[in-house]
Amino acid sequence: MTRLPKWATPERRERLVRLFERSRGFCVFGHDECPNADHHYELFIEGLVREWVSEDASCRVWAWKAEREWMHRGPTRFTQGVFDTITREQQQLDRPEYYLVRLGVSPFTYRQVAVVRVAGTFEHLFVEVGVPVRTVGKVKRRKAARYGKGLSEGAMRGIHALCRVAVRDWMRKHGLI
Repeated sequence: MTRLPKWATPERRERLVRLFERSRGFCVFGHDECPNADHHYELFIEGLVREWVSEDASCRVWAWKAEREWMHRGPTRFTQGVFDTITREQQQLDRPEYYLVRLGVSPFTYRQVAVVRVAGTFEHLFVEVGVPVRTVGKVKRRKAARYGKGLSEGAMRGIHALCRVAVRDWMRKHGLI
């Protein structure tokens, strides 16, 4: 099966056949001895095909621009969704000041630290939490690290209190409070 070029629509092929039948392969304007070489059938249809190709290309560009405009236009009516300002403000009020990422030992000071991420930023803080962690025995700390169990409730309260103070100090220093 042969593939036809994109410009060769059935209407255009029919027009070429009618043009050939009328001109019998010679001058497309019917001159017996045509002084203009551009009127010859083969040269004339080359120009006609070039015109059709450029017309198809401009139609494709127009269709692409129309589709792009349609895609980027957005909704025509107002809907309260995820990015509603009231919902966003409420979410910011409800979120915690920080997220506790992990507990561990600082590689620089060899002391117990908590790594916290300040909410709404990419900032991570290392907070020394040696005093509350030392209230828990060494075996319990190791089991907590090994099996992913939390420390005692009193130790966690102390850790969160130190983290909260450190985060508020950082926020005050950076003008966020």
